[in-house]
Parts: sequence; structure tokens; C-alpha cells
Amino acid sequence: STRNFPNRLGIDTRVYLSSAELAAVTALMGRIPTMAEYLEQVQAVNAKAADVYRYMNFDQIAEFKEVADTVTV
Repeated sequence: STRNFPNRLGIDTRVYLSSAELAAVTALMGRIPTMAEYLEQVQAVNAKAADVYRYMNFDQIAEFKEVADTVTV
């Protein structure tokens, strides 16, 4: 299913939910890219994925892991 539909946030609104990568490419181009344009742009990000996304690996960041270990569920 998709959450992109007309009037999602009110009359005459157009909202597009996307990844951060798609939002960045859209901002650079000033419009929503075609699939080919998007894939071309994200190749640079994918080449550096280990570095770009490392901050999302909270289980591998000592400061976050220390706090997480103290939480009881």
C-alpha cells in the first residue's frame, strides 16, 4: 500500500513520502527524479554506504549500547 495520495493533508494538497535519499535528490533536481536519474545520483551514496549509514548502527556505537544495556523491558 502507499500513503501518497491526493488531499492527504487537506484539500488540494499533494504529499509524497520518501526516503531521505530521494528527498535529497529531489531537492538537488528541483523535481521528483525518474528512476534512472535517482539511481544515477544514489550511486555516489551507495559507494560510501558503510561510512554514510554508520551512525544508524546504534548497536555498534558504544555510547548508545551502554545506555541500552541499562534499560529493562
